[in-house]
Amino acid sequence: MQKIKVLIVDDHTLVRDGIRALLALAADIEVIGEASNGKEALEKVKKLAPDVVLMDLVIPVVSGLEATRRIRKRFPGTKVLVLTQYEDREYIVPVIEAGARGFISKRAAFSELASAIQAVSQGDSFLSPTAAAAVVEECQQKATLERKKEPYQCLTDKEREVLKLVAEGHTAKEIADMLVISLRTVEAHKTSLMKKLNIHNKTDLIKFAIRKGIITI
Repeated sequence: MQKIKVLIVDDHTLVRDGIRALLALAADIEVIGEASNGKEALEKVKKLAPDVVLMDLVIPVVSGLEATRRIRKRFPGTKVLVLTQYEDREYIVPVIEAGARGFISKRAAFSELASAIQAVSQGDSFLSPTAAAAVVEECQQKATLERKKEPYQCLTDKEREVLKLVAEGHTAKEIADMLVISLRTVEAHKTSLMKKLNIHNKTDLIKFAIRKGIITI
């Protein structure tokens, strides 16, 4: 049976010794090296080509976050599993975005750690409940921000007025008179709003206005 090669990265010798002792109990896992800082971790990954790096986040010289980012870029075949005492969202989300395949707490049971190593070594992801909740919350917040950034929200108040009047069937001259602006300004607003909405003809503009409830039929 081919064992999963693991590199332990932590700046505390006792922690590394403890993890090594625990992983020795797993028949399919082999600890092939240790590192006490991010720079050493990168050197060991290059030299030993581990399948999985158990990465602490708060380590000297090069942080766990930056080391994870560099491993993802330079050694894509090596998977990073974050093993840390820090479970705040400010730690979880950035390191997942940097390329970590998993995130687990140092308070986890040995069986959970072994399962996490096995999962990420196979290309799967493994997140502790806290990490999973943080990732879900981040995705939901990003989705909310994207909705707020929809094209219609980018229109100025004047462009929205012009959109409504154009969709209602008014001519540029009529719109200019109604808004007390020049014909050239009306055309400028119309060109700008159509560009922002990625709409190229009046028919689609009317359809858009109906869908958004700007006008009714």
